Amino acid sequence: MRPFNQRVIPDSMVPLRVVKDWNAPMTTNTIDVYHPRAVSHLGQWKIGDLKLKVYGLLAEGATIDDAMELLAQSVVRKEVLQRVRDEGNSNGMGFVIIHPGTLGLSISVHWWIQGSVLCQHIYRKLYSAAEPMDTARRPVVACVWELALINAEQEAWRRTMMRTGPDPSGYMEQRAAFKAA
Repeated sequence: MRPFNQRVIPDSMVPLRVVKDWNAPMTTNTIDVYHPRAVSHLGQWKIGDLKLKVYGLLAEGATIDDAMELLAQSVVRKEVLQRVRDEGNSNGMGFVIIHPGTLGLSISVHWWIQGSVLCQHIYRKLYSAAEPMDTARRPVVACVWELALINAEQEAWRRTMMRTGPDPSGYMEQRAAFKAA
């Protein structure tokens, strides 16, 4: 007789797969050593029905030029606005991160829906590539530096919008309170 808290799973229900040797060492090669990256506030954009706060996030030695800002605005117009309409329930506000990183340029556009859900669209192009990456098929959310800004924005949203009297102006005025992530 087996103890009451043990279940017997029939062999037909156990998926057939090869299990790696759990005792084998993990790959611990460091790809990127953490160094803080500069954060800048690049103002606000009103594009279509979206009000967006704009952040710059800079790898060491990187800058954001007018062409990057124009590209980010184009991404919002050509790729994001239709996604916002398709998703529906938009709260009409969000933020953009323009991130010239070590390997390439990332532009991530975030918008709030349903009062508490953050949506995201990513444009990513390696400096060495002719075309942007297919970010719809990649399971990437954000890098560690971008996550700091996303968290700051989530906290600002919670403080200003998820309360009895939502304060859209207060949300748009609040910025990440750090100069490096």
